[in-house]
Amino acid sequence: MTRVFSGIQPTGNVHLGNVLGALLRWVDDQHTADSLYCVVDLHALTIPQDPVELRESTLRLAQTLLAVGLDPEVCTLFVQSQVHEHAELAWIMQCTASYGELSRMTQFKDKSDKAGFVSGGLFTYPALMAADILLYDTDLVPVGDDQRQHVELARDVAERFNSRYGDTFVVPKATFPTAGARVMDLQDPTSKMSKSADSAAGTILLLDEPKVIEKKIKRAVTDMDAEVRYDVAAKPGVSNLLSILGAVTGRTPEEAAVGYTQYGPLKADTAAAVVERLAPIQARYAELAADPGETQRLLGVGAAKATELASATLARAKDHLGLLPRA
Repeated sequence: MTRVFSGIQPTGNVHLGNVLGALLRWVDDQHTADSLYCVVDLHALTIPQDPVELRESTLRLAQTLLAVGLDPEVCTLFVQSQVHEHAELAWIMQCTASYGELSRMTQFKDKSDKAGFVSGGLFTYPALMAADILLYDTDLVPVGDDQRQHVELARDVAERFNSRYGDTFVVPKATFPTAGARVMDLQDPTSKMSKSADSAAGTILLLDEPKVIEKKIKRAVTDMDAEVRYDVAAKPGVSNLLSILGAVTGRTPEEAAVGYTQYGPLKADTAAAVVERLAPIQARYAELAADPGETQRLLGVGAAKATELASATLARAKDHLGLLPRA
């Protein structure tokens, strides 16, 4: 089977954009591919973290992924730091990537400009991301468009390593979702809905109560033209609502626009559809949160499965590099 790998950081709160743009796709992919999904807690260390909050947020995110529909009997779900091969291969990838390649990463430029403290890890974390992907002989990496550059780096370092030391890594390919993949901020529809956004009113959180969701969508920015049509350039706010409505009801944004002549009914129907779509996820999350020990057990099973694959790849890479094995 085709192997798929993707990861998500345990920072911020999971929002509707994460669910529609990535997580529901993960749920579908687990049934058609050999899928591995990772809570990438080591990536979160590029900025200082509160230890208690990091541990709690890692567990919450794992519970969220299970609630959305990932099935540990079908896919491999694990926490990055529980598979030490990620950190070890990351050093090898740092030594394979060039300084110029890492310095051209746009996310490093964006994040370092905003940070008071810039860690070395913030600069080199694309090498860790490459290790995450390459450890599992990954064929496909489902990502948002903002991660395209990082998957390209993983491809480049895999090809370079293979050229220098012999066939070692599968060269992965990025895949990008289509409809519903880019949910925008309700108050600033020209900006992507983000876990780190300051606009609480513009972000629908996965665990928001129905009345909160309704209020946020009711107050979503539209425009002065009352026409309902999907036109991202001319009508970004309305187009965002149509994209959301289409994604949660299994339609294209253009199909979702049919029959609407006013913004009020569009907002009401969008809110109702979002509430209905999130209700079973929220209920399942509450069940999982009440039994954290079971989540930790499932993560342990996933880490064991991931380690079996990762250790074989790392051993192959070390052997091809000429590193001396332990007697």
